[in-house]
This record gives sequence, structure tokens and C-alpha cells, in this order.
Amino acid sequence: MKQGYLIISLLLVWGSVSQAQNERKFIRQGNKYFEDALKVTDKLDTAQFNKAEIEYRKALEKKPDNAKWDFNLGDALYKQKKFDESIEKFKGIADRTIDKTEKSRALYNQGNSLLYSNKLDESIAAYKEALRNNPRDVESKYNLLYAMKMKKKKDDQKKKQDQKKDQNKDKNKDKDKDKDKDKNKDQKKDQDKNKDQQNKDQQKQQQQQQQSKISKQNAEQMLQALENDEKKTQEKVKKVQALKAQSKKVEKDW
Repeated sequence: MKQGYLIISLLLVWGSVSQAQNERKFIRQGNKYFEDALKVTDKLDTAQFNKAEIEYRKALEKKPDNAKWDFNLGDALYKQKKFDESIEKFKGIADRTIDKTEKSRALYNQGNSLLYSNKLDESIAAYKEALRNNPRDVESKYNLLYAMKMKKKKDDQKKKQDQKKDQNKDKNKDKDKDKDKDKNKDQKKDQDKNKDQQNKDQQKQQQQQQQSKISKQNAEQMLQALENDEKKTQEKVKKVQALKAQSKKVEKDW
């Protein structure tokens, strides 16, 4: 991915001789910091890019409408990975300029910022708009294809994740069905147990009632037997008494 059109914009800035001395001083200093940062290849020298940003902002305070210096500021923000700010900066440049080449450059850098922010749909739209303004821009074509490839990869991954979620849902449904079946089986077992227990309790109650009935009958029979014995005993006593009375009368007559 190309770094942006910084070199072209800087050449345009250096080619201008109508700016005040202080403004050119800020731009020259900002360009120096930017180039020094590019020379560091083993790491990203954000400190130098930040210094370049500060100098560009100083120049823009003097002349806010200078699109070329605004472009340099956007590049410095981009290099510091301040993508939200660089996106807005390049969008503003693209909206303001009527030059198709400059618009295409701004849209290209906006697309890069969007791409690094993982905003793939928006980056694709920016690259397409850049190509509408400059159909010969090979690098915009390359980055557009790259962004579209990344988008397809992301969509495929999401599709797989969705399929996996659906499979898990189906598995969970099957598990729930099995749980329901097991639950129904357990409920049936409990119902059967309750029925068995109820039958046993009923049988036990019937047995107790029958035993109670038999015991009552036995008691009545025993009571009747006792009464019969009592009657017999009383009859025997009466007979004995009667015999004694007769025997006493006989003795007197003698």
C-alpha cells in the first residue's frame, strides 16, 4: 500500500513563492521532521511525525484555506495512526477541491485511513470514488481489490460463524428435546410410583378395615359367649339354691 501523495503535495508547497516567510518556515520545518521520520525504517517514529503535525498546524493558522498544507497535515495524522482525524481531514479536502486529480489523491488517502480502521465498506467506496476521478490510478485499483478481498474474507468468516451458531442452536434444541423426553420419562416413573404407592396404601387401609371388622365381630362373639356363660352360671346357681331350699323343707317335716 502506498504511503500517500505526500511527495507530490510537498513539491507543490515548495514550488510556491507567494507565501510569507514565516509560513514557509513552518512548512519547511514540518517537511524536515516528516522526512526524518521516514528515514527511520526499524520503527514508526511517531514523535517526529507529531512535530511535523505541529508545524503544519502553525502554517495553517496563517492560511487555513491552503489545501496543499492541509494535505500534508492529513499525511502527518495518518502516519501517527490518528485515523479518525485523517479520515475527516482527507474527506474535507476531497469535498472542497474541484481538481479531479487532487480529489482522487485525497479520496485515496481517505480510503487508506478507512482500511486501517477496518471500515472496509467505506474504504471500498472511497477507492471507487477516487477511480471515478482518476481512472488511471493503478494504486487505487490495487487497494480497491485488496479491500474487496479483505471484505470477502471477513464475510466468509462471519458466514462460518453464523453457520456454527446455527449448528449449536440445533444441537441445543436436540438436547432440549432429549431433556424433555427424559423429563417425561421421569414424570411417568414418578406417576407410576405414586400409583403403586396409592394402591399399596389403599390395600393396607382395606386390610386394616377388614381386620378391624373381624376384631369387632370377634369381640361381639366373645361378649355373647361371656353372656351365655353368665346365664348358664346363673341358672346353675338358681338350681343349686332351689335344691338347697327343698332339702331344708324335708328336714323340717321330719
